[in-house]
Amino acid sequence: MGYVRGLRCRECGAEYPAARLTVCDACFGPLEVRYEMEAVKDAFTRDALSRRPKDLWRYRELLPITDDATRVDLQPGYTPLRHAQNLAEALGLRDVWVKDDTVNPTYSFKDRPVAVAIAKAREWGLPAVGCASTGNLAAATAAAAAKARLPCYVFASAHLEPTKLLLPRLYGATVVPVDGTYDDANRVALITADRRGWGFVNINLRPYYAEGSKTLLFETWEQLGFDLPDVVVVPMGSGLLLTSVDKGIQELKALGHVEDGRTRIVGSQPDGCAPIVRGFEAKDGRPRPVKRPTSIAESLAIGDPASGYDAIQIMRRTRGFADAPQDAEILEGQKLLARTEGVFAEPAGGTTVATLKRAVEDGRIDRSERVVLLVTGNGLKTPAIWSGALPPLTPVAPDPAAVDRFLGGAYGG
Repeated sequence: MGYVRGLRCRECGAEYPAARLTVCDACFGPLEVRYEMEAVKDAFTRDALSRRPKDLWRYRELLPITDDATRVDLQPGYTPLRHAQNLAEALGLRDVWVKDDTVNPTYSFKDRPVAVAIAKAREWGLPAVGCASTGNLAAATAAAAAKARLPCYVFASAHLEPTKLLLPRLYGATVVPVDGTYDDANRVALITADRRGWGFVNINLRPYYAEGSKTLLFETWEQLGFDLPDVVVVPMGSGLLLTSVDKGIQELKALGHVEDGRTRIVGSQPDGCAPIVRGFEAKDGRPRPVKRPTSIAESLAIGDPASGYDAIQIMRRTRGFADAPQDAEILEGQKLLARTEGVFAEPAGGTTVATLKRAVEDGRIDRSERVVLLVTGNGLKTPAIWSGALPPLTPVAPDPAAVDRFLGGAYGG
């Protein structure tokens, strides 16, 4: 089993072998992968990392794949950590960084967990793979399945933006357009995967799938000179990315690479679908499900988030907070990031920028703190939201005088 010790329940601590399990038999809590950390410590060193290929497999001791031949090599990961000096200046902050996952193979961070889940499906010899998706995961799963020569089935709301339903079909997947929300699609996908013995990356492969997302945190630690930020702002849909970021921090701590307690983890959801934020604000710390999400941030529109409770506990434990900007603020966040740093994010990225702006203004984030924003998807995937957002262009005649009139005066005037 390499460095994998097995699975452990996040709720009751029960331990299991690294088998095809997704929930705890004792309490139905979520399971996560555990490693033999003493053995990992000898191999997972700064010197060793410096000599490895720049993709997510550089962290192989802390990924649950034992057979290297099962990897699907689309080379996700090791994306830029951009020093966002212009954005920092615009917001009045000292030090802001953007972890830019818009440049992954299918232009979102989902390529990371999918790479691990598809490799696990191949290790187990599963006949087909698939997912339930709000868009980005569909493309990532379909692309990796195409490379792996595996049939792929994507369950998604039929009402998603057309681009997000088109991409998986171009990669050769069968798209099942469910007449309902993401949660409806997820429920039907769960039943289908169970009946047919397929491996659905974010359902019955979820404990292994989750491990790929923490590589965002490992890379950030490396790219900051083996250091962590004071604050990391994470977009939240199911909450799994946030829990994976925390797991990465805890594993670095167990290996002696970082100190615990420094990094505050902040979660951001759109106001039109904010079950985790509302749960964070509630005394019991339980997510408040949303039956009909209403937000332009479709990739975050998960009304019943599977990892929502864990995300809330992590934000509380790390002295972070949860925030829910309005759609208008999200659009402004997208524009601000594009116009200051040249990074065009989808609305999920605008959500984290909007949360940063709001939190600086009301004092939840101090202007002296080092902040990392996770920007998880490319804005070119969601062109429809900008329809009518800018005035139409009027054709200009191809002569200098017409150009001068268009620009409002003669050259140099």
